[in-house]
Amino acid sequence: MNRRWFINRTNQEYINYLSKVSSLTPPVVQVLINRGLKTLNDISEFLNPRLSNISDPFELYGINTAVERIKDAMRRNERILIHGDYDADGLVSTAIMVHALRLLGLDVHYFIPNRGLHGYGFNFTGLQRAIELGAKLIITVDCGITSFETVSLSKKEGIDVIITDHHEPLIGLPDEEFLPPQAGLPDAIAVINPKIPNFKSGAGQISNLSGAGVAFKLVQALSMIQDSGFEVQEFLDLTAIGTIADAVPLIGENRVLVKEGLRFIENGTRPGLDALKKVAGINVKELKSGLLSFTIIPRINAAGRVSDANDVVKLLLTDSHDEAIKISSWLDKLNSERQKREEEIYQEAIFGLNSKGVRSAIVLSSEGWHPGIIGIVASRIAETFYRPTFIISLEGKSARGSARSIPPFNIYRGLAGCREFLTDFGGHRQAAGFRLNAENIPSFEEKINMIVSETLTENDLTPTVEIDADVNLSHINFKLINEFNMLEPLGPGNPEPLLGSKGLEVYYPRIVGSNHLKMKLRQQSCSIDAIGFDMAGLIEVLGESKRIDAVFTPFINEWEGTKQLQLNLKAIRTSL
Repeated sequence: MNRRWFINRTNQEYINYLSKVSSLTPPVVQVLINRGLKTLNDISEFLNPRLSNISDPFELYGINTAVERIKDAMRRNERILIHGDYDADGLVSTAIMVHALRLLGLDVHYFIPNRGLHGYGFNFTGLQRAIELGAKLIITVDCGITSFETVSLSKKEGIDVIITDHHEPLIGLPDEEFLPPQAGLPDAIAVINPKIPNFKSGAGQISNLSGAGVAFKLVQALSMIQDSGFEVQEFLDLTAIGTIADAVPLIGENRVLVKEGLRFIENGTRPGLDALKKVAGINVKELKSGLLSFTIIPRINAAGRVSDANDVVKLLLTDSHDEAIKISSWLDKLNSERQKREEEIYQEAIFGLNSKGVRSAIVLSSEGWHPGIIGIVASRIAETFYRPTFIISLEGKSARGSARSIPPFNIYRGLAGCREFLTDFGGHRQAAGFRLNAENIPSFEEKINMIVSETLTENDLTPTVEIDADVNLSHINFKLINEFNMLEPLGPGNPEPLLGSKGLEVYYPRIVGSNHLKMKLRQQSCSIDAIGFDMAGLIEVLGESKRIDAVFTPFINEWEGTKQLQLNLKAIRTSL
């Protein structure tokens, strides 16, 4: 796929000034400026995130009311049901809330819906479970912001509801005449969601919290209750997992929560996470967010995708190492099963796409596609073809879909524009879920393609490689890479830094492993080994040209006790 290359540039004198006063190399300063950090104080706060700098939880709308209602539950010895969700963010959020309330001495139970049996969100099945338990208070985590009917039914049953969620509320959407009569917010005792327009100060810090982040803020407030008996720090490990899993921007408060949380995971204080590290083969001393995204988090997600996820909460709460290993091993097997099914669905989807062709939006549907896996397939297709992608699993006359987008397109608003064909939808700017009648799929496909075509330009549908800094290979050294490591945790909002160099001579290009491209790159008197993962198909580019331009991230390759500079290639082209 062709890509547009874009190099960020800043006044060189200013870069040299910040480099001098911060003692950081110029390329790292350029990366930080690209992240919006333009003063020495901004840079210092970013590179040294401290838990003491996180916001007051009571700045978040609804938390004060929620805390008072929970204190009432403590006085009345009421039973509470925590209603979670079956993905990693929802599961760790459930564990956070259950653990904290039990530390307060409350009688707490939890309910995780089954994706296949119950579907997403706070619905009648969860309410039924609360009635069976005799619960007088339901607290939702990572769901509930659009559960108008279930909240109303709960109220009629004499059960109060506190909603903690971070998904988009039905406020401020286009075409508001299509909103249901009860549009706005559910009639709950308290609704805690950082995306509610009328929350108090602190928007820059908390507007992008994950479901686990919202749960953490409520627990942070509860920890301030006199004689609460716990410190909020003990929930940082779970909060970090949920924040990374839900791909929210790793800036502001999220950066602090993940940075601090990773340290707790490294220390192995929670048996469940320690067991997951073992089955995933993690033995590094210093964890990075990217590693968790490919190891622990897929295993946590596996149960909700292809089985029932209630035991994951048990894993995250257990003090028994034996129980933790048993459940983790089960999750490891489920994850292998998920990978197999995912590849089968992906290949079927690609075959279908090749048959119908690529439009502004990709809409594919089929019987037999597992509803718990179509979201991953949608992500892969959206990334490969750089189009908003909607993968739909047919279930007789009904259908459910998962949507994944590209940065320029708000997929939640796109679905809002198609709601005449949908029975339900919810999610974020870049990821969402929806339901519709199977007969409406063709109409939905035409409408969403029209919306995408009218919203995006041809340039928007061409991926861009944003290069943080133009460097010479002589700039690549161990000091630079060690400074880059200070940018961790990396992720949305704080992506892996990309450097670019022009006019590089190529030596010894070859294919290694299954599909990787390896070579030595030289510029003047400096040469460095480079590897491009899954880039073997570009070896022809090297055969046609004596010099190339390259985009890369430098790293330190350690092998048998030896450390060597190496470049992780992201893109190459013939030198212009």
